[in-house]
Amino acid sequence: MLQLRKFAYLSETIIQLKAMKDIIDLLGRAMLSFIFLYEAYDSIFYFRETKIKMTYYGLTWNQDLLLFGAIILLVFGGIMLLAGYRTGLAVFMLLLYWVPVTFIVHSFWNDPEPERRLQSILFMKNIAIVGGMLMTWANGAGKKYSIKRLFATTHVPGA
Repeated sequence: MLQLRKFAYLSETIIQLKAMKDIIDLLGRAMLSFIFLYEAYDSIFYFRETKIKMTYYGLTWNQDLLLFGAIILLVFGGIMLLAGYRTGLAVFMLLLYWVPVTFIVHSFWNDPEPERRLQSILFMKNIAIVGGMLMTWANGAGKKYSIKRLFATTHVPGA
């Protein structure tokens, strides 16, 4: 009888964990997407200052095109990731921006000793974000809380 109760408790716990997985997927996507959406907001509202910073890092070729392209990647990739719509494409768009920026802005190996420690931590943080996005790419958007599920369960009348 005791074994049966333990089994029932264990199976109930597994069911609860599976239900929480969908919520955790949504929270993870939201947290990842907010950093990109905030960066898009910051780039839009501080457009001139961002261009000055780009010049500081040596990005002088066609700054308007690069900055507008970055904002488009950040906004669309961030929204798609948050909504759980085509997460593979969203992650690809965000990585297309994030990886080069990480190596350009946080090149700690080129910095003097006092700044090297901070830049190396920021570099590793960005690499961890890349890891989170790759996990999202590999695991998808989750089964319950995504636009993909909404489209899959919506029926068009008369079709």
